[in-house]
Amino acid sequence: MKLTYNPNYPSIDGLKNRAKKRIPRFAFEYLDGGCNQEINLKKNTTDIRKLELKPWYLKDYKGANLQTTLFGHTYDAPFGVAPIGLQGLMWPRATEILAKAAHQHNLPFILSTVGTADIETVGELTEGKAWFQLYHPTEIELRDKLIQRAAAAEYPVLVILSDTPTFGYRPKEIKNGLAIPPKMTLSNMLQIIGSPNWAINTLIAGQPEFKTLKPYIPKGMSLRHLGLFMNKTFTGRMNEEKIKPIRDMWKGKLILKGVASEEDTEKAIRLGLDGIIVSNHGGRQLDAGQATIKPLTTIAEKYGDQIKVMMDSGIRSGPDIARTLASGAAFTFLGRSFMYGVAALGKEGGHHTMSILKTQFQQIMEQLGCENVADLPQHLIRE
Repeated sequence: MKLTYNPNYPSIDGLKNRAKKRIPRFAFEYLDGGCNQEINLKKNTTDIRKLELKPWYLKDYKGANLQTTLFGHTYDAPFGVAPIGLQGLMWPRATEILAKAAHQHNLPFILSTVGTADIETVGELTEGKAWFQLYHPTEIELRDKLIQRAAAAEYPVLVILSDTPTFGYRPKEIKNGLAIPPKMTLSNMLQIIGSPNWAINTLIAGQPEFKTLKPYIPKGMSLRHLGLFMNKTFTGRMNEEKIKPIRDMWKGKLILKGVASEEDTEKAIRLGLDGIIVSNHGGRQLDAGQATIKPLTTIAEKYGDQIKVMMDSGIRSGPDIARTLASGAAFTFLGRSFMYGVAALGKEGGHHTMSILKTQFQQIMEQLGCENVADLPQHLIRE
């Protein structure tokens, strides 16, 4: 696909700044914020950027090949779209915009259980190539229904979320009324008035809903009771006994997302999972934890030959992708970067952001003299 982007916004930071001006503050802070003092949110990116790569300028260089094969499919670049809940709050139809763009760019798109487009719609937009992230429900019957729908829509990969045993304490969301139960304050209404493009597009698209879960939510439920329903439906800690029946039921590739320790990695291997995504939920759950790049490096080195090790959280640019892959990740996922793009540029934001990241990543590969993604670890400068 031809890589084109708006030259007025050639960086993720530029998209972030435009998004901040274009959407209501409560929506931007939901997207951009972390938990507690947001220490880990910041560390995620700063720790990645402490890593340095070594270029080889005088080698016989044949050019960069960005293609990466993962679970039997060859993608055009080694990154994809991480699952994000309530995408339609940040920009109307954001889920559909990103799913369609990812398919056009031949990149994986992961749909969240609490996304604002349903399993079937995203399956059609991606021609059965999207991945589905499962928030494990309290009720086994609902779990099975969600998994069966993903299988019927021919999703090749199921991602089990493991790092939300409790809801993160996020002061900005609490102040903005986006905690559970949610509320609409006078301040929020004034912010909507000050964001006319967002307001008009939201009016046209309709209020964002948890589309995948809509068949299971009692009709006529108020926002307060919807919040209580979601809290009750998805409260619980993952464990091996919950994963075992999913492994038996799911015939495709099975991934565990939210891994941050060797202990959980070993359990994933023992359970017969196909991969893990090292993640700390984008710094939204545990402020006292490590930045993702630190456990990634250890886990990839120790277990990379036994299970596919991937990473999200803190990756914001092509150079960040290269650093993460050089540290041992087999693949990477980004969330906020794509949402900044859609919030900034609407329906063009997905293609724009993916084009930027592909262009940046290719430039890094060419500058390093690295021909294949798998060779990036040779360029990492190790202390």
